[in-house]
This record gives sequence, C-alpha cells and structure tokens, in this order.
Amino acid sequence: MPRMHAFHAFTLAALACCGLPFAAVAAGPGPDAAAVAPPAGEASPVPLLWKVSDPDNTVYLLGSFHLLRSSDYPTGPEIDAAFEDAERVVFEIPPAALADPATGMKMLKASGYADGRSLSKVLTPEQLQQLDEMFSKSGQSVASVEAYEPWFINLSLVMGMSQALGFSSADGLDQHLIARAAGAGKPSDGLESIDQQLAALDAMPMEEQVIALTDFIEDPAQAQAELVDMHDAWRRGDVEALTALAIDEMKAETPESYRRVNVERNDAWLPKVEAMLDGESGAETLVVVGAMHLLGEDGLVDKLSRAGYAVERLCEACTAD
Repeated sequence: MPRMHAFHAFTLAALACCGLPFAAVAAGPGPDAAAVAPPAGEASPVPLLWKVSDPDNTVYLLGSFHLLRSSDYPTGPEIDAAFEDAERVVFEIPPAALADPATGMKMLKASGYADGRSLSKVLTPEQLQQLDEMFSKSGQSVASVEAYEPWFINLSLVMGMSQALGFSSADGLDQHLIARAAGAGKPSDGLESIDQQLAALDAMPMEEQVIALTDFIEDPAQAQAELVDMHDAWRRGDVEALTALAIDEMKAETPESYRRVNVERNDAWLPKVEAMLDGESGAETLVVVGAMHLLGEDGLVDKLSRAGYAVERLCEACTAD
C-alpha cells in the first residue's frame, strides 16, 4: 500500500474516531475534481459489529463512520437486531451535548491558540501561500482561518471535500442511530463529555498538526482518494484494510496524536464498558463509537477479549474474526 501522508492518517482517522459535532465545523474548499457519484443499488454495508458478553449481560460494539451518504442505508439485519435487543444506546458523546448550542462555541474556543500565536506563526510563508491558493479557488482566503489551529483547519478541509463527494454528517451512522433511539424511546448516553473529546484533539502536538496540514496542502487529490478508500473499507467491513488506513499510518506518522485521540480515550472507556457488563443482569447495551476505537491491539474489542469476556463478530457476510 502506498505511504499515507500524515494528514490523511490523522484527519481521515477522525472520521472513524471522533464523534464531533461536525455541523459546527465550517466547510473548507472542496476538491478540484468532479464529485464522485455514490454507487446506486448497493447492499447494506457489512457491519463492524461485535457481541461482548459475560454470564449476565451483553454489550454490542458497533464501529461508526461519522460522515456517510444516504446510499449507505438501510442498515443490515445484524445492526437492526442489536438495536432491538439493546435497552439503551451509548455514543461517544451524549446526544444532548451534540444538540446543545453551546457545543459549537466550545469547539471554536478549543480550535484557537491559547498562547497568543496564530496560523501565520506556525506555518511558513510558503505553506501559507499554498493554503491561500487552495482557499482562493472557492472564493475564500487563508485570513479566514488565521485564528484556528491546524487540526481544526484539517477538519474544515475534510468537510468541504466530503460534501463535494456526497457525504454528510447528518447521514453519519451515529446520527442515524441517535434519531432512531429517540424515536424508539430508548435512553441514550455518552462515554465522554464534549470537553474531554475536544481536549484530546487540542492536546495533539503542534508539530504533528503542522505536518498533517502541510501534507494535505501538497496533495489534496490523494486525500480525496483515501477518503473514498476508507469509506469503501468501512462499507465492506474490512477490518484489515480499515486498520491500515485509520490506524497503522497514524501510529507511524503522528504517534502522539494517535495516543491522545485513540489510545488514551479507549483506556478511559474500557472500565465504563466493563461496568455495563458487570452491572444489573439483563441490561443489554449498544455502544456506537468510531470504528477506529474497535480495531487493532489498542481497540476495545481486543482489550475486552484479553480481559476475559466472550467476544464474537456479528457478520453474516464474513467469517468470524
């Protein structure tokens, strides 16, 4: 597999990792190439869904992709069955926080510089010029993002790119299930607060943020191709391919960012999932998190298996992992 740039590893992983209120992110410029039309008439995506159980309880772990197309629905029978069996649904962030108008302001505050710097102080003049040329193609200017840290600009660029490709946060699997849980009267909650999630992003080293943004500026077409590749791997339920796209390169290219946004958060969530399993008998729970959090040796699936719980993948279209 060709080397994935730091931007692609870090920012595309966010689509399978962070349950951010993407509606609060201003869309950056889209790609120069014509948008790729979503395929028509496809079967439902193969779910990244695991059943974790002890003698008393079951927790279903479902790997989400936070920006999807309407053609990615309906969900398949495995997800439908897990949803029906669950008494409650737990997401990365409580749905009430995502709907809170204050959340967008928190995100904008976290995206700013706490030390008085600005974008022109962390990028070189050449990098700023390249970024300004990119924004100017859509009638925007780099001056409009001068106050924002590179991680937030990366997400803005991904939003513009994804929208041009037909993706939407409103169609994300977590948003779909938030609405479905509300309609079914199922209680819902979160594994962390919006403040904790934003703190993880804001704690990524500035050096790694700059490397990631620079990589996108130099090769936006490759970012577009890799977004499509990651979505395709998610649709296929391809654990190996998605691990390579969302985890392996991020660990190699931006290791501290990987530790902050994935490993530390998984470690904080693990006892909360274990408490669901060790709690009142018969209280089944569906946990919906970015797919990245379930994959690899740092993922919740392996961690729970090593902790001694029974773990099986629920996938009619593939053999059990």
